[in-house]
This record gives sequence, C-alpha cells and structure tokens, in this order.
Amino acid sequence: MTRTRRVAVPLLLAVVAMSGLAACGSDAEAADSATIQVRIPDPGNAGILALGKKDGSLDAALSAVGAGVEWTGSSGPFAPAAQAINANQLDVAQGSITSGIGSLAANPGFRLFATGQPDPVGEGILVRKDSSITSVADLKGKKVAVNKGGTGEYLLLQALKKAGVPYDSVERVYLAPDQSAPAFSSGQVDAWATWSTYTVATLAQGTSRQLVQGEDIDSDNYTVWAVRTAFADEHPEVVRALYEYLHEASAQLIADPQPYVNVFTDSGAQSVTGEAKEINLDFLRRSAQVEPITDDDLKRYAAVAQFFAEQKVTTSTVDVAASVIDVESLGTRAS
Repeated sequence: MTRTRRVAVPLLLAVVAMSGLAACGSDAEAADSATIQVRIPDPGNAGILALGKKDGSLDAALSAVGAGVEWTGSSGPFAPAAQAINANQLDVAQGSITSGIGSLAANPGFRLFATGQPDPVGEGILVRKDSSITSVADLKGKKVAVNKGGTGEYLLLQALKKAGVPYDSVERVYLAPDQSAPAFSSGQVDAWATWSTYTVATLAQGTSRQLVQGEDIDSDNYTVWAVRTAFADEHPEVVRALYEYLHEASAQLIADPQPYVNVFTDSGAQSVTGEAKEINLDFLRRSAQVEPITDDDLKRYAAVAQFFAEQKVTTSTVDVAASVIDVESLGTRAS
C-alpha cells in the first residue's frame, strides 16, 4: 500500500482522492453484501465445525465459492433444527436419519446431501449400574426414556425387534434429551435410549452402563446433513464446498480426534475432562467419515422409513429418496 505523504495538495486533488475513497468504500460494502451467508447452528466446543470455526479453515473453504458462515443458535437435536430450516431461520444442520424421517414426514423444506455410517458404540440403551436389567428381554414391563420419532425411539424399537420382545411390553416415556437425563438418574425411568452426546456424560458419572450399543442391534441410524431446499437450489456450489470440507475434516477427526475435543476451552460446562474425555475420544475414533449418499444408503434409509411406518411412528412410509441431493453432481469450487 502506498504511504500517504504529508504534503499540501490542491483542493481539486483532495476532492478526487476523497471521491476515490468513497467509491472504494462502496465497492467493499457491495462485496460484503454479495457474500453468501450459510446459517449453521453454533457447534459449541467440539467437533469438525468447532475446529473449523476456531482455525478459520471452514471460512477459507467456503470463501472459495464466495460464501461464509453465520453461526445461528446452537447445535442440538435435529427436530427443532428442521423447524428452523422450514422457517427460513437456518440453512444447514446435522441429525440422524431417524429424526430426519420424522421431520420429512411433516412437509419439510430441506433435503439431505451427505451421510455417515451408523454410530456403532456411542448410541444405545443405558441402564443404571445397579439395575437388575442385563438383557433387552429384561426391559419387559419397564419404562424407557426416548425422544419421540427420533434416535431414542428407533434404538429401543430396533433392540426389541432383534431380541424378539413385544413392542407393547415396554413403556416408551417420551422426553426431550434434557428431560431424560434427570428422569433416568432419579429412577423415574428404568432405561434411556440415546446417542453419544448424552451417553458420554452419563457413562462418565460412573453410575450407569450400556445395555446395548448400536452395533449390537444392527442399527441403521445413519448420520445425515440437511440443507434448506431453496438454499441448495440457489447455491449448489456452496453445498458442494461445504460437503468437501466435511468429508476431509471428518477423516482427520477419525485419525486424530484430540484437536476436536475442548476446541475453545478445556474448563467449564462445555468441556469434557477425565473419564468423559477418554470415552469421547474412543467414540470419535470409531465414528464415520462424511460421504455422499449412495443407492445402498437409500435402501437402508427406506427400510428405516418402512419400520417407522409399521410401528406407527409416522402415519405413512416416508419417501426419503425424494429428498436427497446427489452432492457429487453439484458445482465444484471456483478456481
């Protein structure tokens, strides 16, 4: 940049210079306003989005296609995120195919563009350590906390199906995840079907154990990434760039999960320490890379959708394939 010399200039030149600065300012403002903002739930203190937020790698990947991130709200269960997408308050969110099917059944405004294999160890059914429940068959006559139409309800039903236990012999107690934890710890329910976010913290307390894990019950509860339909139609190149980032970052996380835990702080409520950290790291090492959605994935999605319809979780069989994007066919990053 040319340094400004401290010399007197004719009035005309000063006016021209000021006009040039104003024009540059207008151009900069126009460029800012032209940047495509992708609204994503704030990732908190862990995961690939958290590290991407901290080190700037996510913004760098998106800037190649003229986009940037606007962190909106906070990450959590997919159902409320889907509602936010439908209300045009959010553009992208992560969830599970089970929660995705529940949301797709309700006239959705989103499509699925990426996936990850079911979590073999982080999701499952928790019971207290001193519980007499030692098998899925022992759940007969018991109360199990589940989130309605999502991962928890699916895991319980799938476990009962594999064990040959009548579905109506177990009472499903529908609770939000933040309500399930205290209900479980206080003994208001006998078991809790949940996923890694809550499994890690609960197991770390040392008072509970996993009755079954996802791999024990042949879970098809894939991870999915959803994008607002109108956003995908308008900015396919941004969806492709985001997918490529997730694909690469998820592989790095599996290889070395340490940088993806306690990303911003290693103290306070959002951090994990001690046993919780070790459990979390183990789960992450066994997690799955983000991939495009294949025909084989769609077949397994369809089986879950049919299962949900058979169990009256949904009123009809949801056609998941109709709401899937072939992310590899979208535009690539700008050079």
